[in-house]
Amino acid sequence: MSDHESPKQSRRAPHELIAVRWRPKGVTVVGFAFVGLIAAWLLVNLVQTPTEFFQIAVVGLTNGSVYALVALGYTLVYGILQLINFAHGDVFALGGLLSATVILDLFDVSSASSPGTIALAIGGSLLIAVAFSSTLNTTVELVGYRRLRNAPRLAPLITAVGMSFILQNVGLYFWGPNYTSIDPLISGDPAFTIGGVEFQWDNLTMILITVPILLALTWLVTSTKQGKAMRATSQDMEAAAMMGINVNRTISFTFALAGGLAGAAGLIYVLQFTTIRFDQGFQLGLIAFTAAVLGGIGNLAGAVLGGVLIGFVEAFADGLSWLSPGANWTRAIVFGLLIAVLVFRPEGLLGERTPEGA
Repeated sequence: MSDHESPKQSRRAPHELIAVRWRPKGVTVVGFAFVGLIAAWLLVNLVQTPTEFFQIAVVGLTNGSVYALVALGYTLVYGILQLINFAHGDVFALGGLLSATVILDLFDVSSASSPGTIALAIGGSLLIAVAFSSTLNTTVELVGYRRLRNAPRLAPLITAVGMSFILQNVGLYFWGPNYTSIDPLISGDPAFTIGGVEFQWDNLTMILITVPILLALTWLVTSTKQGKAMRATSQDMEAAAMMGINVNRTISFTFALAGGLAGAAGLIYVLQFTTIRFDQGFQLGLIAFTAAVLGGIGNLAGAVLGGVLIGFVEAFADGLSWLSPGANWTRAIVFGLLIAVLVFRPEGLLGERTPEGA
């Protein structure tokens, strides 16, 4: 007992201490009330217009799958280097621009081409975009980050911002300031209908491309020798090197993998929206980074969850908004959600809470 502690305070019953410790804070009550209001609003829309609700949910799932692919690139790099690679969104944009160019110039396909030709063009463009973006992201790590690995954290962070502007100007130089557009290659006609909800071919194709990529990534990280090396390096780089793991090669492989995901996302984005510009990677990169933080940056499942959740948030905010027509509140809602999650759960939805100084 300290000199300033009264006998009454020191003899406080254990159940009284527990009651004080677990008393909910005002901000927590407000947070749960806010979540409850959103859930009630969604439930009302589901009951009133179930077909429209699920139709919007399909759009949200499609957009969220693109965010998830880009968010995985952020979380892979952060998990192994504790680095936020702000140039990652621009790698996505360059991958999308190259995909559009390959479709237009190399394969020369349009909406009038045969399904077999379109499928061949999409497959070839995917391979080229993944290879290009992997090489580009690995070069960014080699030139911009490797020599700063032991520098104070501010140095690689500033370098990442600088690399982002460099890649934007590369896109501006080769593709110009205008949008690069392709014909809609995948039909928007219904593929099938369940309970009045139409699943269009374009949305279905995007999901069918994304899901195998996510499954392959999960298998690679959890079940292969290279994946084990990545996990060992992320936990303790020096110990991994002592156990014979080539740390530089492992980090380069991680950047190549993240770049490949960005390239695949770029192609999917072009197929979905048919237009892309050199600076679109900045905005989408911010949203994908928000998804990674929302789910718990460094956690692969968290990145996917965060991307899909933001896709749903955007779709419902645009499709079910009660706000004044013409007012675009979607971005404010997305980043407001991020702030709310960071207030109540700073480590993200699936992130692990670590003690200070760990």
